[in-house]
Amino acid sequence: MPLQPERRTFTREFKLEVIKRSYDDIKITDLGRELNIRPATIYRWRSEFTEDQDISFSGRGIKRQTEEQAEVAKLRKQLADVKMERDILKKAVGIFSKAQ
Repeated sequence: MPLQPERRTFTREFKLEVIKRSYDDIKITDLGRELNIRPATIYRWRSEFTEDQDISFSGRGIKRQTEEQAEVAKLRKQLADVKMERDILKKAVGIFSKAQ
């Protein structure tokens, strides 16, 4: 089994510096080549940063959320669980009604 290359991690400060430099007069492809980072990664970092500067790059790929975003995520998970339970119960009712 081939070994996967170890995933690189970057600090928030490093990402912010890369974003700052990407808006200077340097091409993103050149910046990526210089830092050995794919240009798509730099574009993604820029996008995440412009989306919400306060919660961007919270660490380990886990996005920090506002209270409202966390509540919405929690409610969506609860809804998915309830839908799954409902579907299971529908199937059970169908099975038991056929047996009678």
